Amino acid sequence: MARDAPESFLILMADQLAAQWLPFYGHRVVQAPALSELARDATVFESAYCPYPLCAPSRAAMLTGRYASSVGVYDNAAELPAATPTFVHALRAAGYHTALAGKMHFVGPDQLHGFEERLTTDIYPADVDWTPDWDRPLDQPFPWYHTMDSVLGPGVCAAGMQTDYDDEVAFVAGRKLFDIARHRDGQPFLLCVSFTNPHDPWEMPRRYWERYRPERIDDPVVPAIPLDQADPHSRRLRAMCRVDEAGLTAEQIRRARHGYYAAISYLDERVGAVLAALRDSGLASRTTVVLCADHGEMLGERGLWYKMSFFEPSVRVPLVVRRPGGTGRRVATPVSLIDVAPTVLGLAGLGDGGLDLDGVSLAGAISG
Repeated sequence: MARDAPESFLILMADQLAAQWLPFYGHRVVQAPALSELARDATVFESAYCPYPLCAPSRAAMLTGRYASSVGVYDNAAELPAATPTFVHALRAAGYHTALAGKMHFVGPDQLHGFEERLTTDIYPADVDWTPDWDRPLDQPFPWYHTMDSVLGPGVCAAGMQTDYDDEVAFVAGRKLFDIARHRDGQPFLLCVSFTNPHDPWEMPRRYWERYRPERIDDPVVPAIPLDQADPHSRRLRAMCRVDEAGLTAEQIRRARHGYYAAISYLDERVGAVLAALRDSGLASRTTVVLCADHGEMLGERGLWYKMSFFEPSVRVPLVVRRPGGTGRRVATPVSLIDVAPTVLGLAGLGDGGLDLDGVSLAGAISG
């Protein structure tokens, strides 16, 4: 790239990746060397939280820098209005090339929301079939709702929909970086690479599964809360997912956690491939890398699974920002995923980009 080129951005996003199960946040079992290497020379936010522990609302909040309630995206069937500006719109208006590879869970006809091009389709449909009915009896769940199947059935799978999808996302993202280096020299870019792992179901190729010995899989720190002592929202989630009907054994819980850990290791290799392409293309010296996730995963803590609650494993997410030539530092101050938009705009020298933002820029913390 030309020496006077503005700063570019590579955003790496995971789905359902909780911070507390990553080695650079202190976990002693999970193996994620590529993510750990990224964090070593980056600003790691110790207390980063998603504003809404569900895919579509959390992603809409991140892109707009506004709370999901501010933009009306309350569930996975809610449309982010095409007229709502995102930080991607602001970057594109400032001359950035903007591209998206992977999942973003956009609902409705606008599948870009400021991105100039989309390198893959989404893994989920863009329709409104996932509209919840809060008056529906709990013993009559929708067929698409989370069940305990992902907890009861993790294991080895040579090729699954999610790994096939993320393989493609990593491949096209790497190819895009080389295309940018060849044909867009000097033009700043935003490339968002969004993986669906480690979202359930946890069905992984054998080599990732076998990285973990069963006896090393840790149990939940907080075991299942007796149902009559649980809070009302937790009781509702347990009823809707039929958690207590499953009668999980300790071995089944550890096997599900084993699958999640394997999925993180799989994701780690895909991230490593994209970062290698960034380096080998010669773009790393002018590109800020942001790692984040839309929400976390309860993984059996308190007897809960998946997300949709405001307990720590469900809402605390990784947030890592590596600037060219940056040094490693840790920031303990609580921050939010809605701070990503103002941070990227601030680092790009665009101020608030003309957007009405609920989040605040973290550029000062990143620069020390």
